[in-house]
Amino acid sequence: MNRISGLFYGVFSYAIFFATFLYAIGFVGNIYVSKGIDSIPNVPMTQALLINLVLLGVFAIQHSVMARPFFKRWLTRFIPQSMERSTYTLTSSLALILLFWLWEPMGGLVWSITNPTGIALMYVGFAFGWLLVLLCTFLINHFDLFGLRQVWLNFRNKPYTPLDFKLPYLYQIVRHPMYVGWFFAFWCTPTMTVAHMAFALATSAYILIAIQLEERDLLEAHPEYREYRKQVPMIVPFLRKRLNKNAFVDAEASEA
Repeated sequence: MNRISGLFYGVFSYAIFFATFLYAIGFVGNIYVSKGIDSIPNVPMTQALLINLVLLGVFAIQHSVMARPFFKRWLTRFIPQSMERSTYTLTSSLALILLFWLWEPMGGLVWSITNPTGIALMYVGFAFGWLLVLLCTFLINHFDLFGLRQVWLNFRNKPYTPLDFKLPYLYQIVRHPMYVGWFFAFWCTPTMTVAHMAFALATSAYILIAIQLEERDLLEAHPEYREYRKQVPMIVPFLRKRLNKNAFVDAEASEA
C-alpha cells in the first residue's frame, strides 16, 4: 500500500509540475494566461516591486535549501527516500504557483522593439530557451530529475541506483546548458517592462548563485567534476577549449 501511495504521490507531483511549467511559459510570455508578468498594474510601483522581490526570494530560498544534501538528509527522516525528489518537485511548483498568484504587474517600459525582424528574433529566442530547458531535463534524465523514476522503482520494489556522471553533447559545450535556456527564456522579449526586467534580473542573479552551490555539491559527489570544470565553460560557449575526453577519463580513473 505504501508503494502504491508513493507512486500516486510521485505522479501527482509531476502533474502539478508539468502544468506549472506550461503556465510559466504563458506567464513570462504574456500568452494564453489570465494573469501574465505584464498584466494591468493594481498597486504603486514601489509596493509592487517589494511584493515581487519577496515572492522571488521565497522561491529562491525554497529551491536552493531543499536541493542541499543536508536538507535532504533531514527530510528523509520523515518521508521515504523514494518520495524526496517528488516532494522537492511539488514544493517548487507550489512556490511558483504562489508567485503567479500574488505577482503584481508594474508597468513602465525599458525597451520596445517595433522592427518585425527584431520581434521575430526575440520570440525565436524565447521559444529556444524553453525548449532548451526541456531538452536538458531529458539529457540528464527527465524522470529522475522530477522524482518519477524514484517512486516507480520503489513501486516495483527495486533499489534506487544514482545516475552515473555522464556528459551529453550540450554538456561538452557548457557546464550548465539548462541555465543558458533560462537566460534566453527570461530575457528574450520584444517588450521589456519594469516588471519583466525585475524578474529577469532577480532570476539571473539567483541562477549565478545557484550554480556555485550546485557545483560545490557536484564536486563532493563526483570528484571527476573538478577536471570537467577546468575544461568546459560555465554558461558562455567557446571561452575554453572543448572537453578533452581522454584527459577527463584519465582524471576520473585516478580518482577511482
